[in-house]
Amino acid sequence: MSRVFLGTALAAGLIAVSPFATAQKQVWKASDVHPLGYPNVVAIENMGKKLEKDTNGRISIQMYPSMQLGGEKEMIEQAQVGALQIARVSVGTLGPVVDDLNVFNMPFIFRDEAHMRKVIDGPIGEELLAKVTASPARLIGLGWMDAGTRNVYANKPITKPADLKGLKMRTMGNPLFVETMNAMGGNGVPLGYNELYSALQTHVVDGAENNPPSMLTANHYQVVKVYSLTGHLIIPEMFVFSKVTWDKLSPQDQALVKKHSREVQMEQRELWNKYVGEAEAKLKAAGVQFVTADKAAFFKATQPIRDKYGAKYAALQKRILDTK
Repeated sequence: MSRVFLGTALAAGLIAVSPFATAQKQVWKASDVHPLGYPNVVAIENMGKKLEKDTNGRISIQMYPSMQLGGEKEMIEQAQVGALQIARVSVGTLGPVVDDLNVFNMPFIFRDEAHMRKVIDGPIGEELLAKVTASPARLIGLGWMDAGTRNVYANKPITKPADLKGLKMRTMGNPLFVETMNAMGGNGVPLGYNELYSALQTHVVDGAENNPPSMLTANHYQVVKVYSLTGHLIIPEMFVFSKVTWDKLSPQDQALVKKHSREVQMEQRELWNKYVGEAEAKLKAAGVQFVTADKAAFFKATQPIRDKYGAKYAALQKRILDTK
């Protein structure tokens, strides 16, 4: 076909042209505080591969793991101005953006991980994603991720609140988490995650609380050897998209991202289940003792926290409780 005829045919609409054919190539930046190989990171990387395939290479994702672009607060700020497209952040960090998210930060708000997954996969999860999108924060709520169950670890078994008496326990910097630890019987000490290993070594703190993968990947198991299954916090995470970039996408591209985001939510969970199992096996092989705790006793001890912080989320709390 001659160039002249091709040009004429195109102008006349005689040859169908893919809407993606002449569009500009986009490389989206994604960031996470976790390292390569971590379930959250792998799930977003897989999303990038699918987008690349679906758009014939027009859209791809470049992952920046291990806090290369800063912590979660910095990642949110970069997404808000369009310097970063996808950020995976904790509900704790997003709480100031959409207050209702703080309901997930309360102790024992979920019966177990299966209950938490039902909530984030259902109408409540969809509504909270939509609230992030509708907020003035210039972020699009794409999907949820599983971060497992947080338990306490120290150098002695913690099976009941009295076992925490006199122990300095590291918590995340939110006053809610400090008060939760205090209610559980310990002395909550807010401390940066990056400072925790040396704080455990030098006995600035006696223990901490987190999920098994974090205890393993941060090498805390080298210092403390007893992991007690209190199950006091089950906090999901979220991945968000920059509204600045989102508003420039075609409706077709937006629909494609939404479709793959739901797949990410489900794929990350399978990756997480496997990762947790492997982490627990490695911790046990390294001499960490897993101990069953009296969850009912810790639930009772933390009731004042739910009463204090949960009053304004009463209707949402009831819906979460009623989710089967």
